[in-house]
Amino acid sequence: MNQQNPQEIPVYLFFGFLDSGKTKFIQETLEDERFNAGERTLLLVCEEGEEEYDPSRFAYPNVYLHTLEDPSQINPATLEEICRKYSAERVVVEYNGMWMVQDFLMALPETWAVYQAFMFADAGTFEVFNNNMRSLVYDKLSIAEFVVFNRYSDDIDQMTLHKIVRGVSRGIQIAYEYEDGQVLYDEIEDPLPFDINAPVVKIEDRDYALFYRDLSEEPAKYDGKTVEFTGIVARSDRMKKGSFAVGRHVMTCCVEDIRYAALVANWENTDTLRSRQWVHLTAKIGIRFSRVYGKKGPVLEIQTLEETKEPDEPVATFY
Repeated sequence: MNQQNPQEIPVYLFFGFLDSGKTKFIQETLEDERFNAGERTLLLVCEEGEEEYDPSRFAYPNVYLHTLEDPSQINPATLEEICRKYSAERVVVEYNGMWMVQDFLMALPETWAVYQAFMFADAGTFEVFNNNMRSLVYDKLSIAEFVVFNRYSDDIDQMTLHKIVRGVSRGIQIAYEYEDGQVLYDEIEDPLPFDINAPVVKIEDRDYALFYRDLSEEPAKYDGKTVEFTGIVARSDRMKKGSFAVGRHVMTCCVEDIRYAALVANWENTDTLRSRQWVHLTAKIGIRFSRVYGKKGPVLEIQTLEETKEPDEPVATFY
């Protein structure tokens, strides 16, 4: 949990699809004296399910429930007005699963700060939701710190749920809650699909997205490593002489979010390259400052490079 700035309004964000267990969890949280120190709490409800809140059971009476029925109400002015109305010192949000969480984050008043973000999902239907509404699922997983799969049973494929979550982030904590309340925490290890300790770390086409994310999250462990992969070149006059970019287009969620995930590279023969050219290369990674990144990042020192054909799957994915 973040340490509170006296001027900040802490926001505790709970989201998931209808009947995913959000209301029950928030009710139990507000009943718990360990979560309360008597702060005036605004409970923003953006979705009304079958289960309703029972304020009489809250640990403290100064919890003020306010319902938002339309996403157009999610804007800084409205949120600030509601906060002032109740003189709220913190905010608990039950967010509508069909609304984009990113829209809520963009609409936060300047003094509001998200302290924790929880996602809830029905273990039995989550795979179907992911298949049919991938963009909404990705939107939630990209923000969540903790995911609770409730209504879990041993006949549900835990690995399938695990892979969907890990396809978005390796940092999310995952828990599986049985009908009887028993909780199983995810302990599945995610070994990288390539040997990072090999003399040359060979990145297969299908693994580039995982490589790029791991390199972005833990660049230090790649410092000094030699890698081999296939990528597409990008040239720019804004880059210094002898430098270019090379990487792959990566799809995290859906077609709309495909982006070029590239690395800065140095090579004495850069002038022979052209943008959109596919190349196969080996290079040594150095973690140092680059103007392209605007900070320290991975810079490739090309050792070998040759033109190659476009892969069968030119867009890299996480699964």
